Amino acid sequence: MFATGASADVLQAALDEEEVRMRAERAEYLKYFADAYVLYPRIPRGTLEAIAWTQSRWQNLAPDTPDADTQHQGMPRAWGLMGLYHGEGFADQVTQAAELLELSPHEVMTDPALNVLAAAALLDRELKGSPDDEIALVAGALERYVGFPADEGSVSSYARASFAFDVLLALDRGVNDRGIVVPERAVKWEMAFEPDMLAKLDAPFLRLDVQEDSIETDEYRIDPITEHLQHKPAAGARTPGAMRGDDNGIQSTDYGPAIWLASPNYSSRSGSTIREAVIHTTQGSYAGAISWLRNPASQASAHYVVRSSDGQITQLVRESNKAWHARSHNPYSLGIEHEGFANNSSWYTTAMYNASAGIVRMFCARYANITCASAYKGPPSSGHSVLPDSVDIKGHQHLSDNDHNDPGIYWNWSRYYGLINPGSGGGTGTKVLDTFESSVGHFVTSPTYSGSTVGVASTSSATRNCSMHKVGNCSLHVQLIDNSASNADWAVRLLSGSGNPGSNTQLARNSRIGFWVYAAGTGMQVGVGIDDSDGTERSVSRSLPANQWTYVEWKLSDSAQWRAWAGNSNGVINASNVTLDAIWLYRAQTTYTVNTYIDDVQVRY
Repeated sequence: MFATGASADVLQAALDEEEVRMRAERAEYLKYFADAYVLYPRIPRGTLEAIAWTQSRWQNLAPDTPDADTQHQGMPRAWGLMGLYHGEGFADQVTQAAELLELSPHEVMTDPALNVLAAAALLDRELKGSPDDEIALVAGALERYVGFPADEGSVSSYARASFAFDVLLALDRGVNDRGIVVPERAVKWEMAFEPDMLAKLDAPFLRLDVQEDSIETDEYRIDPITEHLQHKPAAGARTPGAMRGDDNGIQSTDYGPAIWLASPNYSSRSGSTIREAVIHTTQGSYAGAISWLRNPASQASAHYVVRSSDGQITQLVRESNKAWHARSHNPYSLGIEHEGFANNSSWYTTAMYNASAGIVRMFCARYANITCASAYKGPPSSGHSVLPDSVDIKGHQHLSDNDHNDPGIYWNWSRYYGLINPGSGGGTGTKVLDTFESSVGHFVTSPTYSGSTVGVASTSSATRNCSMHKVGNCSLHVQLIDNSASNADWAVRLLSGSGNPGSNTQLARNSRIGFWVYAAGTGMQVGVGIDDSDGTERSVSRSLPANQWTYVEWKLSDSAQWRAWAGNSNGVINASNVTLDAIWLYRAQTTYTVNTYIDDVQVRY
């Protein structure tokens, strides 16, 4: 486990209490969405649930309550289940909706049922023409709906598109987590955005007819491993890392995985030595944070912003410059903003932890005065508590001359410490990657989300289940349903980190990857896929006995256990960066539904 002792106890108790409370609240919200679709039938089903997921993670936001954090970096506050803005730098959605519904702004902000109707009224106003069942066509309406400034060229266009993308991504993946239900609906991404924006957004193109894992045009290709659209630079063009000035949307030269979107809000460090990394929570959405931190009026910024859903990273300020995020600490610190609200643990995903830890590991390698071993690793807390200067990596709540509470009670500092210090276990022992005790961890997509999956129907699912487990109280329940239109044997690529290596935990090449698995039926086999930078290898498969828990494991350094599969793979795990790509499930075609359970995905040294 990443968190141990008192830290683990404090965090788990907080998570357990939150889940009981939030499940009860979220059960009420389902009716509010259903009622809104009756009044506004042009809105495609699932869209409102996905907006609520994107803006609030299904929490009735009340930013003026005593336990709410102060406005983070002056970010416009979002209100209610749908996260509506009330001016303060963004559009006044609250007042606009109140006028449409003949309600008071207070009612729109505080009553979750009316808040949902308010969002529905605003979205319906932006929809064009008659109802259409193609969910991708709502993208333009979502961009107009969101309320970010509309007159700043690429700044607003990217932020607005990012919001629409997040909503559609929630629908494309589907969500079934602790009472939150966003129905899974396949999105035809090429109908939602232009190709250049799709590539910038890191959008999956999984719904296209992929032949032999490759689609290529003169300008674009589908990466066979991540299955995302990528831009191919023209011959003689600058490489994606060639960042200068206001070249927005290309890759950062400071940190390769990051998108570069320049903020005007920075200044010179004036010779100060970089010696501190500060962990923030945006108190708002990823798209909203990007829009706000690039707005000159905000007088705020950060070096990096990390998206919750998949760990996408946007860089706003060069590391050599001073971002405006931590008052007197600005001259010598680097700031990382994490999408979400500090009082809702749903934002702190495995993909986010892994992506953020990758940034910090880079800091430690680049800057002599930032040491990963000098990161805070104690229990989380909800208040402001100053840590000494000897702690190089800490939260906004730990800084002197600051008064914020982020990242707060749900940020797992012990887990984060283990991710930025992957050798901190001394090279021996076990690290559990996914326990499924409080979330689905890395496994946020359905069994058919990958274009490499064959034989099973889109109604197949992967959800957290707390009635069946080997360790702890919960496991991942994978239900496989035959695709009646196909005679193919089943081969299911259950993606880890959505197939994005940056969303996964880095593994050592001398380790073994394994998990507990229970097949409620005969004939099942399992394997794993490993991404090792030069491609993706697949393991040999292991046969499973029916109706019993079995531990399966593969040794990364044993070439006899691996086969070349995609990219430039060579059948050997030998590259510098190694992560788990997927768990593979195999079976001869059957018309029976097969239930499989996975528990404690782990790496052993």
